[in-house]
Amino acid sequence: MENQSVNDIEAPKMSVLNCIDLSNPDIHQSVSLLKQACLDSGFFYVVNHGMSEEFMDKVFAESRRLFGLPLNEKMKLLRNEKHRGYTPVLDEILDSENQTHGDYKEGYYIGVEVAEDDPEAEKPFYGQNVWPAPGLFPGWRVTMEKFHQEALEIGRAVARIIALALDLEADFFDKPEMLGKPIATLRLLHYEGQLSDPSKGIYGAGAHSDFGLITLLATDDVLGLQICKDKDAKPQIWEYVPPLKGAFVVNLGDMLERWSNCVFKSTLHRVLVNGQERYSIAYFVEPCHDCLVECLPTCKSENNPPKFPPILCQTYLCQRYKDTHADLSRYNKTEA
Repeated sequence: MENQSVNDIEAPKMSVLNCIDLSNPDIHQSVSLLKQACLDSGFFYVVNHGMSEEFMDKVFAESRRLFGLPLNEKMKLLRNEKHRGYTPVLDEILDSENQTHGDYKEGYYIGVEVAEDDPEAEKPFYGQNVWPAPGLFPGWRVTMEKFHQEALEIGRAVARIIALALDLEADFFDKPEMLGKPIATLRLLHYEGQLSDPSKGIYGAGAHSDFGLITLLATDDVLGLQICKDKDAKPQIWEYVPPLKGAFVVNLGDMLERWSNCVFKSTLHRVLVNGQERYSIAYFVEPCHDCLVECLPTCKSENNPPKFPPILCQTYLCQRYKDTHADLSRYNKTEA
């Protein structure tokens, strides 16, 4: 079994994903490609999205600088109860049934910045971010805030195509209670190179589906992301997603599966590390805290009633984060 996992990495099975060009004037073609991708794998690339490769390279460089700090310095930026800041290696366990330890990755959360005295700051996923001291990395915060803003616009553009693919009005997800005031979270990720071995329960990131509406993922050129198109298959078949320079890999989240009554399904994915360092940048696009996620009118009928009860976005997300992250008190005990 041990050799099998190593061979898996050396002779990987590659997935072929549709590519959506956001600059394509033929919206019908884009909708058709996206719909096919959502029905097939729940993963696709977006290109010509408006964010320059030069800027994306700069964000990766700034991410490397942060993760290059000594651990004691990074722990000063430890995530808070609002999920802002640094997450150490093994902090998160995404597949508790199969993982021996937590994920062999470290991360850094950056959410929607809301002033401490703003009433909105009371909400679970709004508030002030945890930032490195300005003198440590000059311009770091400005770079990350710019990425956050530009990625949100890309997310909204993708959501418009998804709406059309679900026979809704293009601006369905643009409403104030949805992506007008979203919970949008940027997460820098670093895999240190711990060799993954599924037979021993060792993963860069355990198998999981994302929580929200959609996720935009930028990666470096190191192979690692795998998807499983049919999570119920036995055995499960895993395929690598090849990195594509300048593109975002987009995948559907569990919230969209609930909204669409399983017409579009969130897809199981994981990260296997082959001994090389790997960096990626995930951007999670989720609706407003008070958005009621309930079956879309175009996705139900007498013969196909809603499969999930309605649920508030913040209620759903809070539970999912609680289920997958270590309790913060663990770190207080470590310091004592």
